[in-house]
Amino acid sequence: MSDRPVFVIGCPRSGTTMLQLMLHSHPRLAVPPETRFLMPAYYRRRSFGDLRDASRRRSLAEWIATDRSTKFRELKIDKNDFIEQAVAGPGSLGSVIGTAFRMYAERFGKPRWGDKRPSYVKHTDLLLRLFPDAQFIHLIRDGRDCVASLKEMPWYTHDSFHAVSTWAEAIDAGDRLRRVMPEDSYFELRYEHLTDDPSTELKKLCEFLGEDFAPSMVSPREAASIAVPVHKVWHSNTHGEVTRSRVGSWAKRLDAWEIALCEHVLGERLEAHGYELTGAAPAAKEHLAACQKTMGKRRASRMRKAMRDRFNRLREPSPVAAMLTSGQRAIAGVPQQRHESPELAERAG
Repeated sequence: MSDRPVFVIGCPRSGTTMLQLMLHSHPRLAVPPETRFLMPAYYRRRSFGDLRDASRRRSLAEWIATDRSTKFRELKIDKNDFIEQAVAGPGSLGSVIGTAFRMYAERFGKPRWGDKRPSYVKHTDLLLRLFPDAQFIHLIRDGRDCVASLKEMPWYTHDSFHAVSTWAEAIDAGDRLRRVMPEDSYFELRYEHLTDDPSTELKKLCEFLGEDFAPSMVSPREAASIAVPVHKVWHSNTHGEVTRSRVGSWAKRLDAWEIALCEHVLGERLEAHGYELTGAAPAAKEHLAACQKTMGKRRASRMRKAMRDRFNRLREPSPVAAMLTSGQRAIAGVPQQRHESPELAERAG
């Protein structure tokens, strides 16, 4: 059986929390609430020094476990136990980070872990550096519904132009991944299909993951009390049955000018993914100009960040890739661990 890590990606408000709970409801998979230490640790990797040094691993693990910004507490694992396991583990950035998620899975007696954060869709290269055997599930939802939902969120402080840009970026990133990633590493799932026929879609997903389908995945509300923090009231729908009630609700939740903007800017992307357009009136020139300006600024910001990261890759003090799973160890040339099953060893190499 597989022990590959699983990442749920997509545009925010595309149903990724629902999918997280469905996966967490599988007897072999554990997917925690969102944390905030994976990407910050990656971008700060030079400051932690050579992680082949146990004292450096301890410093990184202590930061993950104690800094309030990391939300490590959402995992509900013992911080001292985590620190000691990270220190005793392999000397790489991915290994320290992966130890936290592995311990979360062990909380539930499960052999595989996952992580869900929509913005990961734009950082899969980073995630593959950390976890080279990772599998990605991209959940796609009608961009108009995503825009409508984003603008209603208490934590979303941007305007509709940013919301339109966010969906476009997620779709464009997914299109690139579909072209370049192996079939056993990248999987696309439609929110509308998932809510219409959960069993059929989840069976396809389990086949991709190399897992047997579990009927418990279809009704994941029990997992919500564990994997969705109480303070996240915007995820209240996850505590009930899977529903299609919000599909197409953008027609009542967006203003006419927002519908026009979405269909003008996102039209080709929407149609390419099977979403029908209404034939709305052309978007106003000032709205198009504002949206194009926003998209341009965001693109420039991503390019600057990518350039900085490429430069930092030339000066990394220690290995980045995790060496915890059978596949990761095989890629790194690390011998099989004693407790590893022969089946996993055969799969790895």
